[in-house]
Amino acid sequence: MTDEQQENPRAGVSRRRLLGITGTGAAVGAATFAGGLGLGRATADDSVPQGGSRTYPFYGGHQSGVVTPAQDRLHFAAFDVTATTREDLITLLQAWTLAAAEMTQGRPAQADETSYDAPPADTGEADGLPASGLTLTFGFGPSLFRDAQGKDRFGIAARQPKELARLPHFPADKLDPSRSDGDLCVQACADDPQVAVHAIRNLSRIAFGSAEIRWAQLGFGRTSSTSTSQATPRNLFGFKDGTANLKAENAGDLDQHVWVARGDDPRAEWMTGGSYLVARRINMHLETWDRTSLREQEAIVGRDRPQGAPLSGGTEFTEPDFAAKGRGNEPLISATSHVQLAHPTRNGGAKMLRRGYNFTDGNDALGRLDAGLFFLAYVRRPSTQYIPMQNRLAQHDGMMEYLQHTGSALFAVPPGARAGGYVGEVLFT
Repeated sequence: MTDEQQENPRAGVSRRRLLGITGTGAAVGAATFAGGLGLGRATADDSVPQGGSRTYPFYGGHQSGVVTPAQDRLHFAAFDVTATTREDLITLLQAWTLAAAEMTQGRPAQADETSYDAPPADTGEADGLPASGLTLTFGFGPSLFRDAQGKDRFGIAARQPKELARLPHFPADKLDPSRSDGDLCVQACADDPQVAVHAIRNLSRIAFGSAEIRWAQLGFGRTSSTSTSQATPRNLFGFKDGTANLKAENAGDLDQHVWVARGDDPRAEWMTGGSYLVARRINMHLETWDRTSLREQEAIVGRDRPQGAPLSGGTEFTEPDFAAKGRGNEPLISATSHVQLAHPTRNGGAKMLRRGYNFTDGNDALGRLDAGLFFLAYVRRPSTQYIPMQNRLAQHDGMMEYLQHTGSALFAVPPGARAGGYVGEVLFT
C-alpha cells in the first residue's frame, strides 16, 4: 500500500477512472462549490439518538450485513450487468465501494460537487438522517461468470465457485423470472427505510450505463435475530421465527456453517472469508391462514404461538423432543411440522444464518394481500445446507399449503474489501 493509500484508504481507486461510470462527473470534482453539501449527514444534528447514529465499518475481513445484528428494514436489489468489458465491471465495483464506504458512515454517496449546472452528487433524501446502522452487502450471481450460452463474460469463468449454480426448481415453486436471479446483488439493511432506499437508489444511479436493476424487494420487520442481544421476532403468520438461528457471538458455528474456508474450493480460493446468499421470495396465503384454527396452526409449525415453545414442552429455547407422545400415543410434534423438517437433526446437522424480512407489496387482482417472507440465508455450502432441506420442506412440510415461492436466487458473497481496495477485488487479481 502506498503512503497515499495509508493516509486515505479511498486513494486506492483512481477517481479519474470513475469519471465515465458516474455519468454526472460528480466523483471527480476537485472542490465542493457549496459549503454544507459535502458535510456528513451524521454530523447534521448533534441531538440525534446514539442508536440511530450507529455505524458499522465497511472495510474488513468479512462483509458487514451478514452477522451484523439484523436491522429493522431492508432494500434488496439484483442487477443485470450491461457493461461488456472486464475493465468496466471492475470500475463499477470500485465506484460502488467508494459510495458504500461513505453511505455506511452516514455521509453522502459522493461528497464532491462539480458544478451548479450539474446534477447533485447525491440524491439528497437522506440529508439530515443518521447512518441508522446501514450495511451494504454485495454478491455475484452465476450469470456474472457465464452467459446463457456458457460464454465467459469477463474472463472469470474459470474461477466460478462450484457451489455457485442456479438454484434448482423445487416442488411447488411458481417462480416469476422477473423476480429471480441476477448478475449482482446488493443487500441494504438499516433501521430507517429511507436510508436503505437512498443507498440502493444512489448505487443504481452510479451504475447507469454499466448495470440496471433486474428486480428489487423492500422488507420490514426482520424475521430472524442474528445476535444473542436480540429478541426473536415474529413473521406474518404471527409466530416467532428463527428461534434456532445462528448467532454472531458463536464464532465456531459461523466458521462451520457460514464462512467459506480456505481449501473448500481450490478454483475459488478468492471466496475464503465469504459466504453464499440464498434469496427466496415466499408469498404467504394470509387470508387462508387467518381462517385456520389455532390448534392446526400450532400443529403445522410445531411450536405454540404465544411463547414459541416446542409442542413437546418447555420454553422457546428448549430443544424439541420429537419422540414425545401424547393422547392416543400420537407424537406431540408432527412429522410434517415445520420445526421437525427444518431441524438440524433431520438435515445432517446443517444450519443456516437467516436474516429475512416480512414484505407486503399491496394486493393481487383478487384483493388478497401480496405479502409474505423474503427469505435470506447465508451458508457455507448451498448444496448440502439449503438445497436438500428445501427439497424436503417442499415435499412434506404441512406449511406449504399456505406458501408459494415466487422468487429465487443464489449469490456468492465475497469476503470484505480491504481499505484502499474494492468489493470482489480478490476475484479479479
